[in-house]
Amino acid sequence: MTEIGFYAAVIVSLFAIVDPIGTLPFFVALTEGFEEEDRRIMLRRAIMVLGGLLAVFALVGRFVFAAFGLSLAAFEIAGGILLFVIAYDMLQGELGRTRLSAEDREEAIARRDEISVVPLGIPLLAGPGALSTVMIYEGNAGSDPYLIVATFVGIAVVTVAAYLILRFGQKILRSLGRVGVMAMTRVLGLLLAAVGVQFVINALFSLHVLG
Repeated sequence: MTEIGFYAAVIVSLFAIVDPIGTLPFFVALTEGFEEEDRRIMLRRAIMVLGGLLAVFALVGRFVFAAFGLSLAAFEIAGGILLFVIAYDMLQGELGRTRLSAEDREEAIARRDEISVVPLGIPLLAGPGALSTVMIYEGNAGSDPYLIVATFVGIAVVTVAAYLILRFGQKILRSLGRVGVMAMTRVLGLLLAAVGVQFVINALFSLHVLG
């Protein structure tokens, strides 16, 4: 894969797994009735949680592999399966296990000052799928500085995109409508399923099971 291709793969797959478009209805619902300034403050905190967590997991991923004696291939297979499960739920128009449950929503409404971190920051935006994805890409980067930077460029691009989508969420939601949001979620789910399958294929090739 070329360097440009690697950059594109990181950005597209991260955007698909973070799925700010699919998160948009929840953000609008959870901040219903909030003052505009309060909504902006909560959004900024949620975005800081998203970018911060992804960057930390990208940085410590290699050390986690070493500390627990994990091979990149094993993590790719596990991460690929996780992404495929999430993608399947997105394709079915359902919420995956890393999304907001009914209990989460009730708790968030009751404790509005904390929803910027949980569940908006975690797990709606920075869920286990996104965290494992940045660790896998950073592991695949090896010692190539351009590929190492690619993961962090992807994190920055997706974080900014998520902020803009959620910042102007109500206008976007009115334009797309529920059907439009679900259609976009299914398209992202298809992309995410392909990424998950590719992770597993890469791992099988590295283990010489294929090829």
